[in-house]
Amino acid sequence: MSVANYFETMEYGPAPEADGEARAWLARHDATFGHFIAGKFTTPHAGKHLTTFEPATGKALARIAQGAAADVEAAVRAARTAQTAWAKLGGHGRARHLYALARMLQRHGRLFAVLEAIDNGKPIRETRDLDVPLAARHFYYHAGWAQLQEREFADQVPIGVIGQIIPWNFPLLMLAWKIAPALAAGNTVVLKPAEFTSLTALLFAELSAEAGLPPGVLNIVTGDGATGALLVESPVDKIAFTGSTEVGRLIRQTTAGTGKSLTLELGGKSPFIVFDDADIDGAVEGVVDAIWFNQGQVCCAGSRLLLQEGIAEIFRRRLIRRMSTLRVGMPLDKTIDMGAVVAPVQLERIKSMVETGVKEGAEKYQTPGAMPAEGCFYPPTLLWNVHPSSTVATEEIFGPVLVAMTFRTPDEAVMLANNTRYGLAASVWSETIGLALDVAPKLLAGVVWVNATNLFDASVGFGGYRESGFGREGGREGMVEYLKPKAWSGRKARPKPSPLPIASGASAGFDAPPIDRTAKLFVGGKQVRPDGNYSRAVLSPKGRRLGEVGEGNRKDIRNAVAAARAAEGWARATAHNRAQIRYYLAENLSARSDEFVRRIADMTGVPSAKARAEVDASIERLFSYGAWADKFEGSIHAPPLRGVALAMHEPIGVVGVACPDEAPLLAFISLVAPLIAMGNRVVAVPSERHPLAATDFYQVLETSDVPGGVVNIVTGDRNELVKVLAEHDDVDALWAFGSAGASAAAERLSIGNLKRTLVDHGLALDWYDKAASEGPILLRHAVQVKNIWIPYGD
Repeated sequence: MSVANYFETMEYGPAPEADGEARAWLARHDATFGHFIAGKFTTPHAGKHLTTFEPATGKALARIAQGAAADVEAAVRAARTAQTAWAKLGGHGRARHLYALARMLQRHGRLFAVLEAIDNGKPIRETRDLDVPLAARHFYYHAGWAQLQEREFADQVPIGVIGQIIPWNFPLLMLAWKIAPALAAGNTVVLKPAEFTSLTALLFAELSAEAGLPPGVLNIVTGDGATGALLVESPVDKIAFTGSTEVGRLIRQTTAGTGKSLTLELGGKSPFIVFDDADIDGAVEGVVDAIWFNQGQVCCAGSRLLLQEGIAEIFRRRLIRRMSTLRVGMPLDKTIDMGAVVAPVQLERIKSMVETGVKEGAEKYQTPGAMPAEGCFYPPTLLWNVHPSSTVATEEIFGPVLVAMTFRTPDEAVMLANNTRYGLAASVWSETIGLALDVAPKLLAGVVWVNATNLFDASVGFGGYRESGFGREGGREGMVEYLKPKAWSGRKARPKPSPLPIASGASAGFDAPPIDRTAKLFVGGKQVRPDGNYSRAVLSPKGRRLGEVGEGNRKDIRNAVAAARAAEGWARATAHNRAQIRYYLAENLSARSDEFVRRIADMTGVPSAKARAEVDASIERLFSYGAWADKFEGSIHAPPLRGVALAMHEPIGVVGVACPDEAPLLAFISLVAPLIAMGNRVVAVPSERHPLAATDFYQVLETSDVPGGVVNIVTGDRNELVKVLAEHDDVDALWAFGSAGASAAAERLSIGNLKRTLVDHGLALDWYDKAASEGPILLRHAVQVKNIWIPYGD
């Protein structure tokens, strides 16, 4: 065909990328790999291997080791041995190593890009222009945090040995997201890549050793899900997982009560909202990037298209026309838009889900172009007129399938967008910036892009809400995930509680008895009797009856959670208003300080001076959170594009709090105050032994302008009530302090909605130590960070 013909037809000719170097690297290893442990490749202990295949051809590509228990143990042991020296190397030393890794990625960028395209099936244009440069960016960025760590994170220390499990959709990029902050913070790593796509991780490990990374700092153990389970069960100090929500639940359950830190970045069903004043052609291009990038195998893919009714039909026509130009082909062809789905099992899932969508009433449109006859290919697909409750609208497909529905008003758009159990990302398209910035904070998603989609940078945190997991990767908030408070690192196990006192049988004789005042529960701003109409005695250390409190049960927790949910206006109150109320609480507690001193002394048996110190500390702590309420703010990131990302601190929602027995008033206030200062609503279970300090405090709440439902108090058996709170799917987070058993139950039973937990594992906290129990150390857990990307300019 002549040049003139090409200009006439505008047809693409093939433009294949050479794969000689990648094939040569495989040949040097005989296409067979062991684990990478302590700086070198090792033979798998059981001698077993898995065969991986090229998604585009179905041909065998390599054999990777199947990790057994002995392999995981060896890797964790190597990481543990190296961790102390790696941490002692200091920030500058680690920064130089991370810089070397970044330069190594850049020097070998084309080799990584080609190998990733072969192994994963994604187009070479994506691996070359996005995956590899962004992976290098993560190492550069975190080299900077390593350099600044001793100043910027002076109150934090490394967690230790980190177990990391990454998925197959972005093998190299996910490796960089995980490894860079972990190493920068002074931790060492055992990484388990996905069994479908382990090759770039093995190449990275090999070249990292050549770049001078000390042995044992990075270890790679390959294998299937069984190997990942062994890593989760191993004696690492943290698990960082990216993958499916189902596996995330299993990991949460397995790690419960072990003391391991955990971050989960899970599935999504992200909305792509287009208002009628949007740039339609720009939004159509945004859809292409949102759902057909990486064959739709993206956890934050904009898979739900929400169109305002007035533009729905014109948008459909333009989108279908744009779909007709998309080309599906071999990953190493630089002219194609979409490559291959990762594996036959994923291809069959996509086909099945589309068939289900059509059966449930959707209209199907697909790209008409020819596709390769072999390999795992699926065309770009649009399902139109999808009902919001249909399977394809609620379940993650993880493929190149877009489902579309319409809305009339911004409020309806928000309701449809939030009609999902996930909460990872969202896109909002409107030429009215006021509308976009009004909608963005209302979306239950950890990342929101305005007039853009799938923007990522190492400086901007990424992570979700609800069943999309918890924790953040990237940015300052991502670094914090790989550090632990220095003030908490020396905690000791809480002493075993003394036996409960025996009630004394002293009689008052014929004197008039004191007027009975049984403390009620406090729900929705009112004192209410417990549902079961049972009560429990509160005794002094010598057995003197001080009073009684209600025995709360499941229904009382249900009522308290409903009251807290109804008080959502508290989250919209100004920070100044929340601060002012904090000061009112301190003022009114101060006015009744003598009463609280007597109460604490009677309940706990401590001297009056000690009781007064606790009350004074409680008043000061309320003042402190009055100060923090309008000062613990978000930040503005400046990623390398024409735009900014607003890192907003948002309240988590409804938070359950279980308080310990020591310092019954101070601990209660130390846990409740930071949560309500940040706009959360609380269902609090006070000290089981000494609850009267909290039930007296609700009289302070009643006189301090605290709206009903913001603080709810349910007394009773702490372990039983923690169980109810953990299982309640309308509770967004749970803080459990007291016993190791309560901590384990809080983590184990929270898997229903994957709520965030903060627990003490039975380790005692000094509630008088401000470094350990006041300020950012708890405020960080009282918010979730939403990053709103706002590009500007033409």
